[in-house]
Amino acid sequence: MLNSSGIYSNSSQVSIIGSKTAEYVKLAVALLIIVCFCCFLYFMAVMLNVFFTTSNIRENSRYILFFHMLINDTLYIAFGVLLLLLAIYRVAIPGPICYVLYIIGSSTFRATAYNLATMALERYVAICHPLRHGELCTAQRAKVSIVLMWVVGLIPYATDLIIILASNNKLSSLNVVCTQETMVVNPVQIIIRSQSVIIGFTTVGLIIIFTYVRIILIAQKISSQSSFALKAGKTVLLHAFQLVLCMASLLSNVSEMYPNNYSAFLPLVNFLMYSCVPRFLSPLIYGLRDEVLRKYIRQTVLKSCRTVHVSKS
Repeated sequence: MLNSSGIYSNSSQVSIIGSKTAEYVKLAVALLIIVCFCCFLYFMAVMLNVFFTTSNIRENSRYILFFHMLINDTLYIAFGVLLLLLAIYRVAIPGPICYVLYIIGSSTFRATAYNLATMALERYVAICHPLRHGELCTAQRAKVSIVLMWVVGLIPYATDLIIILASNNKLSSLNVVCTQETMVVNPVQIIIRSQSVIIGFTTVGLIIIFTYVRIILIAQKISSQSSFALKAGKTVLLHAFQLVLCMASLLSNVSEMYPNNYSAFLPLVNFLMYSCVPRFLSPLIYGLRDEVLRKYIRQTVLKSCRTVHVSKS
């Protein structure tokens, strides 16, 4: 079955191994994920400080979309770690809470792809229709597009919820081990989830390919803007690369079908490699490449270091 959230694995594959070595490895990987997430949160705090204290960045559609992606990825990792640990250690929670966590985690997974497509379209307008960029890519339109991302991302789960409620399932009154399979009460749900992910990611992929080709063609035709266009083309290519990394998380279940001796901690390793690493790279891929952001990030970090130094002395 296609893992539409990319967050946690099939609970039947998460076996409890009595070996102390396996438990130590599992704990070590979990701690590694948490430490990496804390470092990611620090960088996120620095970048959000830059965003909310710099008016020209806060009113720029490109940066609004970028910071939405960072916040979305933070939520994805946070809920992903929580759901994965609950599933691996088989902690039972109320069914409605499990479903809410599942919806948030899955929606943030989809929103990342939609955000990448929207950022690619913004670069396309900037290069191919520069005279209309100020009109089309306003801060208000960027915020509207963010709302639309979430509406589109939540539509499959509205249908999913209707099926669950119509099935007279007792899920709402039970404590369950929160996995994706727990939320399936009708085979139709699997079809809806799988098809919506396929359609969504295919659409995003086509948008990124289209924008990249158009930008490169413009770069070849207009020599005076070629350097700017080529840089935008590289940015869109990075969007495609990150989309591929996000799609890799959909294949994590495949790797868990065979090495059963490591099934206790393999979901944690898969989550770290396929789900966390692509999102940990986002600030580096987009934030530090941008000259404006890089300047403000450096200023914020130096300022915080001076503050810490003064407080200690």
